[in-house]
Amino acid sequence: MTLGEGFCPRYLHAVELVGRRWTGVIVCALLAGPARYNEIRASIPDLSDRMLSERLRELEAEGVVRRAVFPDTPVRVEYSLTDKGRALEQAIVAIAHWAEQWVEAPPAAPAAAARPAPARTRPVAAAPRRRSR
Repeated sequence: MTLGEGFCPRYLHAVELVGRRWTGVIVCALLAGPARYNEIRASIPDLSDRMLSERLRELEAEGVVRRAVFPDTPVRVEYSLTDKGRALEQAIVAIAHWAEQWVEAPPAAPAAAARPAPARTRPVAAAPRRRSR
């Protein structure tokens, strides 16, 4: 692939897939081995349930993630990387090395408890009462 010829459609699809928000982090979490939904969720701060579900479905549809359902009581579901997903390890590691060298860490967000509650400038008025007839 050279820049003068344009980009290969496969390359564009791969970059779009792996470059979606949270996808690389989910793949990275699964590189450690199979995990249940809540284990993945707990390992990735700030990832919403909706986004995790959406990304796992996309990755499963692309053949990157395998969803295994075990008929235990209660039903157990595990997610793991397929061979196609594990093949992304070198790319994920390369991006991690690049980020360590070139990307500045974002400033740490203050804890919610440490932030003072916003001060009110005036009291909130009570809702007017309805007259009974």
